[in-house]
Amino acid sequence: MIKFPEKIEHEEQLEEFISRPTSELIEMFSKIDGDIMFLGIGGKIGPSLGRMAKRACDEAGVNKKLIGVSLFETVEQQKNIEAIGIETIHGDLLDTEFIKSLPVVKNVFFLAGMKFGSEDNLSLTWAVNSYLPGLVAEHFKKSRIVAFSTGCVYPLVPIKSGGSLETDKPMPVGEYAQSCLGRERMFEYGSKKNNTPVALIRLNYSVELRYGVLVDIAAKIKNGKALDLSMGYLNTIWQGDVNDIVLRALEIASAPAMILNITGKETLKVREIANEFGKLFGIEPILTGKEEQTALLSNSKIAYDLFGYPKVPISQIIKWIATWMKEEKKLLGKPTHYEVRDGKY
Repeated sequence: MIKFPEKIEHEEQLEEFISRPTSELIEMFSKIDGDIMFLGIGGKIGPSLGRMAKRACDEAGVNKKLIGVSLFETVEQQKNIEAIGIETIHGDLLDTEFIKSLPVVKNVFFLAGMKFGSEDNLSLTWAVNSYLPGLVAEHFKKSRIVAFSTGCVYPLVPIKSGGSLETDKPMPVGEYAQSCLGRERMFEYGSKKNNTPVALIRLNYSVELRYGVLVDIAAKIKNGKALDLSMGYLNTIWQGDVNDIVLRALEIASAPAMILNITGKETLKVREIANEFGKLFGIEPILTGKEEQTALLSNSKIAYDLFGYPKVPISQIIKWIATWMKEEKKLLGKPTHYEVRDGKY
């Protein structure tokens, strides 16, 4: 049984915890051949995903080259990635010549994507989410590819449905979600055309202490802002659990591409989460609207059968977030927009 700390004191402890490899991941890396590249490592998930991979390789006693590719927002961000033990390549993934210049490695994780502000720049949204995956699928046609997608490709479903399954027909609402389905189709095309093993990760929503749906809800409660309950139900999963499953998905990449939902096992009620944060903050939540009877929900049974259940419970995450925010620790300021029902992000 995992013993969790009462609270997470600082970012260094958080980064260590969400990048701690499981014994199963270490075992996998002792067998997986080839070097590893992370395309778009500079985003929210990339640094901890790369660090977990590096730690797993070290603990497995294997010598692999790990490469992180990104535009990198700052020189400091790039140096922090290099300090993990990951080589970096700075460049624009939408530059076709840059893509062609990248070394071809055996294992590729595709993390690039555009969501925030996507409605304000739809052509760039489609370029990043659909055009770029086509370039990547062609350049890395001899690699294994694990690519992030999103549960947003599914429609809103009844709250008692148990969530969308991988076999359900995608019905993306809005151009962001449509472009993400375009990303999947490009990787599926490359997989079929070139017999490239691919795993497509439909994620909603990952959370840690600096961002995620629980942080979005907590921030509104703490700051005395009204919380709309229209999107009254959700799934979420700890970032460390996401990292573990995503890295292990190398083993299930296949041609044609395999689709895998990743999210938490519970259908959570936003009202109950808000009330719990209210108790922890000593604040009466301001709740508006009424819960609709549909929500963006996914069923992750296949992932659990393959890799086991998430190890960090939601109740523990809520307590950690409340303490983190009461102590005014750093937040990333990147809202998930989980409450959006019309697809306009």
